[in-house]
Amino acid sequence: MSSAIHPYQINIPDSRIQELNSKLENATYPDELGSAGWDMGAPSSDIQRLTKYWLREFSWRKAEEKLNGLPHFVTTIQCDGYEPLNIHFLHKKSSAKGAIPLLFVHGWPGNFLEATKIIDALSTQTQGQVSFHVVAPSLPSFGFSEGTKKRGFAVEQYAETLHKLMVRLGYDQYVTQGGDWGYYICRALSALYPRQCKATHFNMDVGTRPTLFTHPVLFVSSLFRRLSKREKQGVSRTEWFDQEGFGYNLLQSTKPQTIGYALTDSPVALLAWIYEKLHDWTDAYPWTDEEICTWLSIYYFSTAGPAASCRIYYEMGRSGPWGTRLTRYELRAYQSNGVKVGISHFPRDIHVLPSPWTRTVGEVVFEREHEKGGHFAAWERPEDIVGDVWEMFGRGGGAYGVVEGRDGY
Repeated sequence: MSSAIHPYQINIPDSRIQELNSKLENATYPDELGSAGWDMGAPSSDIQRLTKYWLREFSWRKAEEKLNGLPHFVTTIQCDGYEPLNIHFLHKKSSAKGAIPLLFVHGWPGNFLEATKIIDALSTQTQGQVSFHVVAPSLPSFGFSEGTKKRGFAVEQYAETLHKLMVRLGYDQYVTQGGDWGYYICRALSALYPRQCKATHFNMDVGTRPTLFTHPVLFVSSLFRRLSKREKQGVSRTEWFDQEGFGYNLLQSTKPQTIGYALTDSPVALLAWIYEKLHDWTDAYPWTDEEICTWLSIYYFSTAGPAASCRIYYEMGRSGPWGTRLTRYELRAYQSNGVKVGISHFPRDIHVLPSPWTRTVGEVVFEREHEKGGHFAAWERPEDIVGDVWEMFGRGGGAYGVVEGRDGY
């Protein structure tokens, strides 16, 4: 297996674009109840409008040309027990001598595109500001990375792939940033590679209610603090997601192959399935049709196909001949073992939890509540993510100097 790192250019064959346009041209739509709104799913008017835009006005070649202006690379990574996979990633190096290696980890239905709004600011050497070498991969089975054909490729293998990528790039120590599946993959990196993964910044609320026996200090302090506006409103937001917005997770966690047929064969099904989340999980973000179609095209044209991206839901925590896999509960309960943690809270994320709950994850050295923003924070509120990461790792921040020999300046 070659350890070479090669520049990469996105170049989708004309035949794939023609296939997409043919399917969009011949799309059929379900009927809709007269009083239906977003509570029943993506409205037909939105889906029909976006389908027509994707077919008649959107140009993948123009989007592809713009994307190819970014620093794309590919290298082959092999996890123990699995076949070698070509892994695609963005890699933007800073000119700062002490720049900190930062691994950006996306989730579902995200992709590497989310990092494009923060990669320049984080990697640019600015007077008095901490700087990073930013690595933003397409996860295995996502975007332009290959996917495995074997069972049991779960959160440990995603973490192993990304860790080996960072080491391949010469980064023996690094920090991470993530939300959604990025949260759990970053937690796995902390658990499996604590000597290399030195700190993590999260933009998703995950945690457990502190008790007198598990987290006595947090428990006592929570008794005497008032809930913030975000935390009060978050109760209903979290209840809504658990009761009305969780269906996709149940399906992808139990029968990913079934939904995979629709996502692979019908670009309209793919559009409706993902666009619903882009709408519901954000804080009234003003999505443009161009943004949505670029986002969806990355899934449609993905190397492993859109069905492959769903399988992480099924594989996580499942045991079999391939071994025992970490569960969500185990990763939530894991104490960060010296790996420093930063948390940015956004009021329209899918779970909005009280601060003491999210502080149960370990040594929290940075925390901030934001007045706006949802699940895709790097895309919705890039200035907030950049500012929080700067503060966490900059001079005076809780994670300053955490990477040996690299202060970010």
